[in-house]
Amino acid sequence: MNGTNGPNGVDDEGDDIFGDVPFVDEEFDHDRLEEELRQAAAVLDPVPAELRRAAIEAYALHDLDARIAELTFDSLVDAIPVRGAVDVPRMLTFHTGGLTVDVEVTDEGLLGQLLPPQPASVEVLHGPRAGAALTADDLGRFACDAPPSGPFALRLRTAAEVVVTEWLKA
Repeated sequence: MNGTNGPNGVDDEGDDIFGDVPFVDEEFDHDRLEEELRQAAAVLDPVPAELRRAAIEAYALHDLDARIAELTFDSLVDAIPVRGAVDVPRMLTFHTGGLTVDVEVTDEGLLGQLLPPQPASVEVLHGPRAGAALTADDLGRFACDAPPSGPFALRLRTAAEVVVTEWLKA
């Protein structure tokens, strides 16, 4: 302690040794700080136009009336590996309410079936890209010649409902 400062370098009037007023959280404007940080981020690290477009298009894929089909089986996680097996297809099972969707993903494309069997239109969603439009026949079978790359989901439109599967990485 010197003659003018109290303990910890703070004088009796509440100023520190540099003449600054101590920080008081009640007086701090959090909203102004947030706005200044947003402006700085917009200038120093702007969101790329492609990413902004992808976000807008991904939101456009959102269907408020759709039921989400939960992944209940994934052969990458749940299956027991077979020794010596090469290029084994990935088997996926999605379930929602009374509808089950079985999908086999290979390098040649994907095959699927709805249970109980029923006709439906099927879209393979690839984020912002337009998805492949498929048709499930009366037995609920559908196929796509192009294998999904990157994250994908399926949107199924049956006579009774719209169902969207969880997103998976191919």
